[in-house]
Amino acid sequence: MKVGLIGFGKTGRAVASVLLESKKVNLQWVLRKSTTLEHRSVPEFLGVHSDEPGLIYSISEFSADELFEKHPVDVIIDFSSADGVDYYAEAATKRGITVISAISAYPDNKLKLLSEIAEKIPVLHSPNITLGINFLMIAAKILKNIAPYTDIEIIEEHFKSKPEVSGTAKKIAQALDLPDESIKTIRAGGIIGVHEIIFGFPYQVVRLRHESISREAFGNGIIFALENLVGKDNGLYTMEDLLLPYFHLNETEQMFIEKNTKPWWRFW
Repeated sequence: MKVGLIGFGKTGRAVASVLLESKKVNLQWVLRKSTTLEHRSVPEFLGVHSDEPGLIYSISEFSADELFEKHPVDVIIDFSSADGVDYYAEAATKRGITVISAISAYPDNKLKLLSEIAEKIPVLHSPNITLGINFLMIAAKILKNIAPYTDIEIIEEHFKSKPEVSGTAKKIAQALDLPDESIKTIRAGGIIGVHEIIFGFPYQVVRLRHESISREAFGNGIIFALENLVGKDNGLYTMEDLLLPYFHLNETEQMFIEKNTKPWWRFW
């Protein structure tokens, strides 16, 4: 599967390293705003052994049509900014290129544009594309459905220089139908990212916690998305859409669990 990566900041570089090490994808190119590093090899720059081309281009060098014509890809992975979709939307749609966007926040007009192109191509948008965070969100929604009377608080921790409230924390609050005021923010040192959801029961507390140890976690999420988005119909997808089928046990799995799990009272 040939992929192109847009955005080459700290997260984009971490994702590129994971893509280069994967045998399931082929990184054709990286696109960025700056002309610095133009025409450098991504494997050489990152110190990753790879036979993939992975050349770096600037957005000013090609139009999207020219880029896709000279260096065709099956999937675009966007880690740039909210404006990145303006560059590739029309050209990607015309060529049937799948889009995976990991932009943390879009204004309404950009979300509308994503929805429009999703009528013609598969598009996945996830503000936080790590597997752990998206599993945590599903688990939190299940727990809230089981016990809607609990007190719920969200804590997010990030590096000291991060000014705004985490977009992922806001997404968690939205998923749980909570106000942004339920989010508690901590800024300290070089914390990459921690999100914790606290469920306060009358006589017990449940804490769901996810910590990003390195930005390569976003690359693992991208690989999962690539594997599970292939063959999907046109439409706008979330990571939850891709993860939910894994929550349904097939008949064999269900029989195994029932056979090997005793009711708690039989242990007494």
